[in-house]
Amino acid sequence: MLSGGNGDDTLDGDIGDENGPALDRSPNSGTCNGGNGKNTFFYCEIESSGGRGPGGNATGAPPRDDRPVGSSTMVSSRSLAAGSFLLELDGVACGFVRSVEGGGIRADVVSERGQGFFDEKHLGGVRYEELRLRLDLSLEDPLWEWLAATLKGKARRRDVSIVALSADRKAVSEREFLRTLVTGVTVPTADAAAKDQAFLTVKLAPEHVRAKKGTGSTVKIPAVKQKAFLGSNFKLEIDGLDCSKVSRVGELTVRQTLVANPVGETRSARSEPPRLEFPNLRISLAQATSQTWTAWFDDFVVKGNNDDAHERNGKLSFLTPDRKSTLAEVRFFNLGIFRLEPEPQTSGAEQIARLQADLYCERMELKVG
Repeated sequence: MLSGGNGDDTLDGDIGDENGPALDRSPNSGTCNGGNGKNTFFYCEIESSGGRGPGGNATGAPPRDDRPVGSSTMVSSRSLAAGSFLLELDGVACGFVRSVEGGGIRADVVSERGQGFFDEKHLGGVRYEELRLRLDLSLEDPLWEWLAATLKGKARRRDVSIVALSADRKAVSEREFLRTLVTGVTVPTADAAAKDQAFLTVKLAPEHVRAKKGTGSTVKIPAVKQKAFLGSNFKLEIDGLDCSKVSRVGELTVRQTLVANPVGETRSARSEPPRLEFPNLRISLAQATSQTWTAWFDDFVVKGNNDDAHERNGKLSFLTPDRKSTLAEVRFFNLGIFRLEPEPQTSGAEQIARLQADLYCERMELKVG
């Protein structure tokens, strides 16, 4: 898996701020690690068996020849990992993704009973694997609008490109994912005890994939304002419930499973989106403030008053460090509680008594910015 980041400034010399580590540029270094300061926007790993030779790459050998990948060609001018990965939607740059995974091409192997003692095999249809992107909140609006529309049942195919940039901001290679649909959006866990940066995860399913050589030209990197997206800075609100002592909301993944629809005599199939699948919520809260939750559970589950009129709406907001502004929010519609139990406790341990609540949700909406 390749990882890249975002930053406000250009790359010139060693990278890092007064608090972050500079890059290790020693000739025998096996890795290149950028700091996490505001001026750092990439992370790269370099596989090398020695120092740089006169050829300009890690081994001194000339650049490798073009290599075929599926029905297209992927070209690598150096055996180096790119410094960062630029996301484009329909030709419009949307910013840098944190990591890229998947998006390969494969064919099914079909086995048939032969006349001899072995099965005869041949290739079946071509498959284009899902692309998995990890994102912070610094990307541009066209991406968030696409995700928001998908969660509203308005699935739209887009052409997606991932442009790999070298450390000196030159386009090394590009992969194009054509007629792509969103198949999954994962909102990270909201946890009051979390200290690490949080990321959204998006899965994309293309109808066709092709790779091509980068232009080699320097890519102008837009100024990006970093947003501190932390899982600990959140606020949960649900109609009529005391959420002031909620300490954790589990990860939420919305899925859109595609159905293959073969077209004509082509070996690849067109995928059509069915209905969306929205996840349940798992919430941890202090038992001391659980009276409204217990009353709802008793009425909704035990007494059976669980029609649409007794379902509730709510939202989960991720906030800035000063908790005054909202970075992103997930809206919940038609919530219903179906489980409320004490969390496991250890005898003799001093810990806050907590309850764990499970809620179903009929529909969700995502808003970033």
